Amino acid sequence: MPDQKPVFLVLGAGAGIGGHVAKRFAAGGYHAVLARRSDEAGLRRLVDDIRDSGGEASGKLLDASLPDSIEDLVEDVERSIGPIHSALFNLGAQIGNRRLEDTTYKAFELGWRLATFAPFRLASALLPRMAQRGTGSLLVTSATAAVRGNAGQHSHAAAMGGRRMLCQSLNAEFAPKGVHVAHIVIDGPVDAPDTLGKMLGDNFDAYKASKGEDGMIDPAAVAETYWHLAHQPRSAWTHELDIRPYTDTPWWNDN
Repeated sequence: MPDQKPVFLVLGAGAGIGGHVAKRFAAGGYHAVLARRSDEAGLRRLVDDIRDSGGEASGKLLDASLPDSIEDLVEDVERSIGPIHSALFNLGAQIGNRRLEDTTYKAFELGWRLATFAPFRLASALLPRMAQRGTGSLLVTSATAAVRGNAGQHSHAAAMGGRRMLCQSLNAEFAPKGVHVAHIVIDGPVDAPDTLGKMLGDNFDAYKASKGEDGMIDPAAVAETYWHLAHQPRSAWTHELDIRPYTDTPWWNDN
């Protein structure tokens, strides 16, 4: 249909970065498809918020660790809603600080499955379709662990480092085919109630207050950066960038 909206797919559509990026793309004329593992009520709130603002959105609960779940989602969206113009992989794999002896094989492997294998599966299902159309973008949220392995982060650092290298390889193969792959390092605390908020629990408000005004990453501001990345002229594509509050020390200077 000539008036069909382009589709924006989000894996990891929580109340932080994923949900805000979905809202930004919907406001920009996309049909946003939001997928998350749990909290159907929270997913429904995000979808309703977009629709109440005049946008188009759909929601689906999805366990990305299950075989064929990501692949089936891409197939279903392309068939029932429309071609996916842009996608955001926003799933994390943080299991907390654990010493080597406290990191089980199962926990280590789960980090890889969520942080490295899952975006590989999304790319395998989606990027050849984008390449055939000659356009599209894959935005991948990452973390400081992708570029620096701290103590207690064996699973997370290994998995996120693999995610970064995967994005570089995907970009090398698919950029010449018109598909933009961008790797975004979130190098600081995000003001998100269902990620950092859950980790800190009752201490979240005090932590936020301690950071001061604009001392935490605003997911709505991040959404503007993601929108820009997905719409850069192809003569000036950005593959990797990092984001942090102005008060934070960059990872390469924080000793």
